[in-house]
Amino acid sequence: MLKENKRLIFLLVFGVSAIMALPAHSYEKAFEKTPVDEIQVKTLPTSTYLVTRGEGSYFEKADPLFMRLFQYIKKHDVAMTVPVEAEIDEASMRFHVGVSDLPKELGNEGEVRVETMPERTVISIGARGSYNEKNFSRAEAELLAWLKENARYRASGPAYAVYWNGPYVPGFLKRFEVHIPVAPAGGG
Repeated sequence: MLKENKRLIFLLVFGVSAIMALPAHSYEKAFEKTPVDEIQVKTLPTSTYLVTRGEGSYFEKADPLFMRLFQYIKKHDVAMTVPVEAEIDEASMRFHVGVSDLPKELGNEGEVRVETMPERTVISIGARGSYNEKNFSRAEAELLAWLKENARYRASGPAYAVYWNGPYVPGFLKRFEVHIPVAPAGGG
């Protein structure tokens, strides 16, 4: 029994180490990740996005939203970028268009729109875990508590999810963030 447990522990440690050692894809990043369990105020740059929307909760619509965007980028030879952003209550997903693809004449097509989002300031919390409603809500609650304690800022929009990993990454290794757009408490 002890020998079997040692073998199991070895296989588990070896397996996790092997997964962690896999080369990371070098996708262009729209901005830097927020470290896990850290809250930051960050200014995100003006960006061009491919956006698709659905009705209902993002967590019920994520797969078809992703497929629409994936089909668009495949058809137009647009490079994958990170992160993918998701509006939760009014389901939408957006992919950042990388610098090398900005010169392309990308246009609205079907249910995919090309939109420019101006520079924005957000509070952000980095997290690890599966991309689900429970994990999103937990991180959102931490940001809302932070806002109550930091009177310099007020929310200027709803919380949204920021996902850094693809579906092939095991849930316990996935990285995500939750952002809440903010403005100075005294004005616009």
